[in-house]
Amino acid sequence: MLAERMANARTQTDALFDILAPDALYDRPVAERHRIVFYLGHLEAFDWNLLGDHPVHKEFDQLFAFGIDPLGTGLPTDQPRDWPTIEEIQTYNREIRSTIDRLPTDDLLWNVAIEHRLMHAETLAYMLHQLHVDKKLPQPQLAPPKSSPRKSEMVSVEAGSVVLGRSEGFGWDNEFDAHTVDVTAFEMDRYKVTNGDYLKFIEAGGYEEKSLWSEDAWQWKQGITRPVFWKNLNTYRTMFQEIPLPLDWPVYVSHSEASAYARWVGKSLPTEAEWQRAAEDSPIGNAGFHRWDPVPVDSGMIGNGWEWTSTLFRPFPGFKAFPFYPGYSANFFDDQHYVMKGGSARTAECLLRPSFRNWFQPNYQYVYSGFRCVTR
Repeated sequence: MLAERMANARTQTDALFDILAPDALYDRPVAERHRIVFYLGHLEAFDWNLLGDHPVHKEFDQLFAFGIDPLGTGLPTDQPRDWPTIEEIQTYNREIRSTIDRLPTDDLLWNVAIEHRLMHAETLAYMLHQLHVDKKLPQPQLAPPKSSPRKSEMVSVEAGSVVLGRSEGFGWDNEFDAHTVDVTAFEMDRYKVTNGDYLKFIEAGGYEEKSLWSEDAWQWKQGITRPVFWKNLNTYRTMFQEIPLPLDWPVYVSHSEASAYARWVGKSLPTEAEWQRAAEDSPIGNAGFHRWDPVPVDSGMIGNGWEWTSTLFRPFPGFKAFPFYPGYSANFFDDQHYVMKGGSARTAECLLRPSFRNWFQPNYQYVYSGFRCVTR
């Protein structure tokens, strides 16, 4: 079972590299990230550093070990010539895979390796989305479903309790321990905020109104006038083409942009507990690698874009870092990252569990993450 899941996860990440034009692997589509070539080696290096028992290639084991936290202390300055050739990396990858596949399967470590790879299947998509369409080979796609009539409205969520986290089964260290949180009554947008909703915010001067932004966000957004997925106010960048702005798709923005919009409409972003209470028993919509892009917002609450919350990424009571990966969560308990919940079209189904927590810094724009607002 684990071997089959690993094979399926490899298929997902291999397919991402296969959609690239040959000269694109050394590109850096997101300035704050490594070049794409790093991730070609990183996935196998991570697996080997976690599961292996001896060095395969000491230089590569280290070179490809660690990524970059977006918006850190400066932009990377490496050049394409600083990286190994594709042939060298592929030889390294083949040796690691053939060796790992002969090792005994430790359930915990293999689950970590599989889900780490599937997470990168999504974060790689964020990066590849920012490449010019000529750098990618178009892929077959499902036609987007037609949008049903939709009226912007809020729904009432009764006061009650919600369980955050998990107490058993596989989960990442930040998912433990399960605990109950009481939530007071609130109202939440029935649908994610759409591109059409957000366009009204822009046209009303939302990006020029300083009172809507935190001081840090105001400094960050100088020169930014729209979501990064929009080419302009009329055109949207999908993974493989540019199309007229789809007004009924969810808008994908940074936490700072979502917060400014919420202030503009006199509302707030939900807490992690509020979001989880509202999402209880919600069906799964656009997720699991079936599509490359969003669909209209009436497709369901889980999937079709992560959703920002107002909750800082912090440990749950009883948190214990993975001894074999102590920095996975703990390095980000810095009150500089916000929790996201739900999932996107490029989120693996196993990561759609209610306890899973995603997180990013507030000014990072490239995530497939939208939002909905609440009033209390």
